[in-house]
Amino acid sequence: MNRAHFENAKIFKAFCDETRLLVLELLQSGEKCACVLLEKVAVGQSTLSHHMKILIESGIANARKEGKWTYYSLNRDGCEIACRLLKELTTVRKAKRRQVVAVKNVLEK
Repeated sequence: MNRAHFENAKIFKAFCDETRLLVLELLQSGEKCACVLLEKVAVGQSTLSHHMKILIESGIANARKEGKWTYYSLNRDGCEIACRLLKELTTVRKAKRRQVVAVKNVLEK
């Protein structure tokens, strides 16, 4: 497995949790303070921090500090990358010519 697979897995990890999906829905309407997210997702501060760390490391979300609060928002570039990655990985491609030739050679023997 190469580094690209490792980085791509972070993106999919961000989407495979109910709490993180709820947070992403909440961020669709704009930047939110951690205090607002805490009220809406009904988890503790440390649990929210864990989920937000995963979203930020995946590139899907941004964080900015203002005083004692952290504000979160969707990262448009990260969301676009996630969309392109999903499309790329789920696109069915025709076999390359050399692969077809190799199979043909095996069948002829």
